[in-house]
Amino acid sequence: MKILMVLTSHDELGDTGKKTGFWLEEFAAPYYVLQDAGAEITLASPKGGQPPLDPSSDTADAQTAATERFRGDEAAQKILSETHILSKIKESEYDAVFYPGGHGPMWDLAEDQDSINLLQAFAKDDRPIGAVCHAPAIFKHPKGSDGQPLVAGKTVTGFTNSEEDGVGLTDVVPFLVEDMLKENGGVYEKGDDWASFVTVDGKLVTGQNPASSEEAAKKLLSMI
Repeated sequence: MKILMVLTSHDELGDTGKKTGFWLEEFAAPYYVLQDAGAEITLASPKGGQPPLDPSSDTADAQTAATERFRGDEAAQKILSETHILSKIKESEYDAVFYPGGHGPMWDLAEDQDSINLLQAFAKDDRPIGAVCHAPAIFKHPKGSDGQPLVAGKTVTGFTNSEEDGVGLTDVVPFLVEDMLKENGGVYEKGDDWASFVTVDGKLVTGQNPASSEEAAKKLLSMI
Protein backbone atom coordinates (compact mmCIF):
# COMPACT_ATOMS: atom_id res chain seq x y z
CA MET A 1 0.00 0.00 0.00
CA LYS A 2 1.34 3.38 -0.99
CA ILE A 3 -0.48 6.26 0.67
CA LEU A 4 0.03 9.98 0.20
CA MET A 5 -0.62 12.40 3.06
CA VAL A 6 -0.94 16.06 2.09
CA LEU A 7 -0.34 18.77 4.69
CA THR A 8 -0.70 22.54 4.65
CA SER A 9 2.16 25.01 4.24
CA HIS A 10 0.12 27.97 5.52
CA ASP A 11 0.88 29.40 8.96
CA GLU A 12 -0.98 32.73 9.22
CA LEU A 13 -4.38 32.73 10.95
CA GLY A 14 -6.02 35.35 8.76
CA ASP A 15 -5.11 38.87 9.88
CA THR A 16 -5.11 38.03 13.60
CA GLY A 17 -1.32 37.98 13.84
CA LYS A 18 -1.61 34.46 15.29
CA LYS A 19 -0.18 31.27 13.83
CA THR A 20 -1.95 28.24 12.41
CA GLY A 21 -0.96 25.20 10.37
CA PHE A 22 -1.82 21.51 10.58
CA TRP A 23 -3.41 19.91 13.65
CA LEU A 24 -1.02 17.46 15.29
CA GLU A 25 -3.59 14.85 16.31
CA GLU A 26 -5.04 14.82 12.78
CA PHE A 27 -1.63 13.95 11.38
CA ALA A 28 -0.31 11.65 14.10
CA ALA A 29 -3.34 9.39 14.58
CA PRO A 30 -3.83 8.61 10.86
CA TYR A 31 -0.07 8.31 10.33
CA TYR A 32 0.19 5.52 12.90
CA VAL A 33 -3.00 3.79 11.76
CA LEU A 34 -1.53 3.59 8.26
CA GLN A 35 2.03 2.83 9.32
CA ASP A 36 1.00 0.06 11.70
CA ALA A 37 -0.96 -1.54 8.83
CA GLY A 38 2.24 -1.72 6.80
CA ALA A 39 1.53 1.15 4.43
CA GLU A 40 4.33 3.04 2.72
CA ILE A 41 3.55 6.68 3.53
CA THR A 42 4.72 9.72 1.56
CA LEU A 43 4.19 13.21 2.98
CA ALA A 44 3.75 16.26 0.76
CA SER A 45 2.87 19.95 1.13
CA PRO A 46 2.64 22.88 -1.27
CA LYS A 47 6.02 24.32 -0.25
CA GLY A 48 7.71 21.10 0.87
CA GLY A 49 9.91 20.78 3.94
CA GLN A 50 8.62 21.23 7.48
CA PRO A 51 4.90 22.05 7.48
CA PRO A 52 3.78 24.55 10.15
CA LEU A 53 2.25 23.07 13.28
CA ASP A 54 -0.80 24.81 14.70
CA PRO A 55 0.42 25.84 18.18
CA SER A 56 -3.05 25.21 19.63
CA SER A 57 -2.65 21.52 18.79
CA ASP A 58 0.61 21.36 20.72
CA THR A 59 -0.77 22.37 24.12
CA ALA A 60 -0.94 19.91 27.02
CA ASP A 61 -4.72 19.52 26.82
CA ALA A 62 -4.60 18.63 23.12
CA GLN A 63 -2.34 15.62 23.51
CA THR A 64 -3.43 12.06 22.77
CA ALA A 65 -1.74 8.67 22.70
CA ALA A 66 -0.86 9.25 19.03
CA THR A 67 0.69 12.69 19.61
CA GLU A 68 2.69 11.36 22.55
CA ARG A 69 3.94 8.52 20.37
CA PHE A 70 4.96 11.03 17.71
CA ARG A 71 6.90 13.09 20.27
CA GLY A 72 9.06 10.06 20.95
CA ASP A 73 9.41 9.02 17.31
CA GLU A 74 12.50 10.68 15.83
CA ALA A 75 12.08 8.85 12.52
CA ALA A 76 8.56 10.20 12.04
CA GLN A 77 9.67 13.70 13.04
CA LYS A 78 12.39 13.57 10.39
CA ILE A 79 9.96 12.41 7.71
CA LEU A 80 7.58 15.23 8.64
CA SER A 81 10.37 17.81 8.39
CA GLU A 82 11.14 16.71 4.82
CA THR A 83 7.75 16.71 3.09
CA HIS A 84 7.90 16.53 -0.68
CA ILE A 85 6.78 19.49 -2.79
CA LEU A 86 3.21 18.71 -3.86
CA SER A 87 3.71 19.85 -7.47
CA LYS A 88 6.40 17.17 -7.91
CA ILE A 89 4.25 14.31 -6.68
CA LYS A 90 3.12 11.72 -9.26
CA GLU A 91 -0.38 10.97 -8.04
CA SER A 92 -0.60 7.81 -10.16
CA GLU A 93 1.92 6.12 -7.82
CA TYR A 94 -0.45 6.14 -4.83
CA ASP A 95 -3.31 3.90 -3.78
CA ALA A 96 -4.98 6.48 -1.53
CA VAL A 97 -4.60 10.06 -0.29
CA PHE A 98 -5.34 11.52 3.14
CA TYR A 99 -5.50 15.19 4.17
CA PRO A 100 -5.06 16.12 7.86
CA GLY A 101 -6.78 19.32 8.96
CA GLY A 102 -5.96 22.33 11.04
CA HIS A 103 -7.01 25.77 9.84
CA GLY A 104 -4.06 26.08 7.42
CA PRO A 105 -5.64 24.10 4.55
CA MET A 106 -8.48 26.63 4.32
CA TRP A 107 -6.04 29.17 2.91
CA ASP A 108 -3.64 27.14 0.78
CA LEU A 109 -4.88 23.63 -0.03
CA ALA A 110 -8.42 24.83 -0.71
CA GLU A 111 -7.05 26.98 -3.55
CA ASP A 112 -3.99 24.94 -4.59
CA GLN A 113 -4.19 23.84 -8.23
CA ASP A 114 -1.89 20.87 -7.70
CA SER A 115 -4.18 19.61 -4.96
CA ILE A 116 -7.25 20.22 -7.11
CA ASN A 117 -5.70 18.26 -10.00
CA LEU A 118 -4.68 15.44 -7.67
CA LEU A 119 -8.15 15.11 -6.17
CA GLN A 120 -9.80 15.11 -9.58
CA ALA A 121 -7.42 12.38 -10.77
CA PHE A 122 -8.06 10.23 -7.68
CA ALA A 123 -11.83 10.63 -8.06
CA LYS A 124 -11.71 9.77 -11.77
CA ASP A 125 -9.83 6.56 -10.97
CA ASP A 126 -12.10 5.80 -7.99
CA ARG A 127 -9.19 5.70 -5.55
CA PRO A 128 -9.80 6.43 -1.84
CA ILE A 129 -9.71 10.06 -0.66
CA GLY A 130 -9.76 10.97 3.03
CA ALA A 131 -9.98 14.37 4.72
CA VAL A 132 -10.65 15.31 8.32
CA CYS A 133 -11.86 18.41 10.23
CA HIS A 134 -10.90 21.52 8.20
CA ALA A 135 -9.25 19.49 5.46
CA PRO A 136 -12.56 18.98 3.61
CA ALA A 137 -11.91 22.60 2.59
CA ILE A 138 -9.98 20.91 -0.26
CA PHE A 139 -13.31 20.12 -1.90
CA LYS A 140 -14.08 23.77 -2.62
CA HIS A 141 -12.99 23.70 -6.27
CA PRO A 142 -12.43 20.12 -7.58
CA LYS A 143 -14.95 18.86 -10.12
CA GLY A 144 -16.08 15.38 -11.00
CA SER A 145 -16.03 14.01 -14.56
CA ASP A 146 -19.57 15.39 -14.93
CA GLY A 147 -18.35 18.93 -14.34
CA GLN A 148 -20.17 19.19 -11.04
CA PRO A 149 -18.43 19.78 -7.69
CA LEU A 150 -16.68 16.61 -6.54
CA VAL A 151 -18.84 16.36 -3.42
CA ALA A 152 -22.16 17.02 -5.19
CA GLY A 153 -24.67 14.38 -4.12
CA LYS A 154 -22.15 12.72 -1.80
CA THR A 155 -22.50 12.27 1.95
CA VAL A 156 -19.78 14.34 3.62
CA THR A 157 -18.84 15.94 6.90
CA GLY A 158 -16.28 18.41 8.18
CA PHE A 159 -15.77 20.96 10.93
CA THR A 160 -19.21 22.24 11.89
CA ASN A 161 -20.31 25.87 12.01
CA SER A 162 -20.97 25.44 15.73
CA GLU A 163 -17.47 24.04 16.32
CA GLU A 164 -15.97 26.99 14.43
CA ASP A 165 -18.04 29.31 16.58
CA GLY A 166 -16.82 27.42 19.62
CA VAL A 167 -13.19 28.24 18.82
CA GLY A 168 -14.11 31.85 18.04
CA LEU A 169 -12.89 31.86 14.43
CA THR A 170 -16.12 32.18 12.44
CA ASP A 171 -15.17 35.70 11.33
CA VAL A 172 -11.50 34.83 10.72
CA VAL A 173 -11.64 31.87 8.36
CA PRO A 174 -12.08 32.58 4.62
CA PHE A 175 -15.22 30.42 4.55
CA LEU A 176 -17.04 27.89 6.73
CA VAL A 177 -16.41 24.25 5.86
CA GLU A 178 -19.98 23.18 6.58
CA ASP A 179 -21.48 25.95 4.45
CA MET A 180 -19.10 25.34 1.52
CA LEU A 181 -19.81 21.60 1.42
CA LYS A 182 -23.54 22.30 1.36
CA GLU A 183 -23.16 24.99 -1.32
CA ASN A 184 -21.26 22.48 -3.46
CA GLY A 185 -24.16 20.05 -3.27
CA GLY A 186 -22.74 17.80 -0.59
CA VAL A 187 -25.18 15.89 1.60
CA TYR A 188 -23.73 17.25 4.83
CA GLU A 189 -24.09 15.24 8.02
CA LYS A 190 -22.69 15.85 11.49
CA GLY A 191 -22.54 14.31 14.92
CA ASP A 192 -22.16 15.97 18.30
CA ASP A 193 -19.60 18.76 18.48
CA TRP A 194 -16.10 17.43 19.30
CA ALA A 195 -17.18 13.77 19.17
CA SER A 196 -15.90 11.34 16.55
CA PHE A 197 -18.08 11.34 13.43
CA VAL A 198 -17.06 9.94 10.04
CA THR A 199 -18.95 9.59 6.77
CA VAL A 200 -18.17 7.24 3.90
CA ASP A 201 -19.61 7.60 0.41
CA GLY A 202 -18.03 5.33 -2.15
CA LYS A 203 -14.28 5.96 -1.89
CA LEU A 204 -14.72 9.32 -0.13
CA VAL A 205 -14.06 9.42 3.62
CA THR A 206 -14.56 12.57 5.68
CA GLY A 207 -14.19 13.20 9.41
CA GLN A 208 -15.83 15.99 11.36
CA ASN A 209 -13.13 17.06 13.84
CA PRO A 210 -9.84 16.01 15.50
CA ALA A 211 -11.55 13.21 17.41
CA SER A 212 -12.57 11.69 14.06
CA SER A 213 -9.06 11.39 12.61
CA GLU A 214 -8.24 7.84 13.70
CA GLU A 215 -11.58 6.41 12.60
CA ALA A 216 -11.34 8.21 9.26
CA ALA A 217 -7.92 6.70 8.62
CA LYS A 218 -9.21 3.23 9.48
CA LYS A 219 -12.11 3.64 7.03
CA LEU A 220 -9.68 4.78 4.32
CA LEU A 221 -7.42 1.80 5.03
CA SER A 222 -10.31 -0.63 4.65
CA MET A 223 -10.81 0.52 1.03
CA ILE A 224 -7.31 -0.28 -0.19
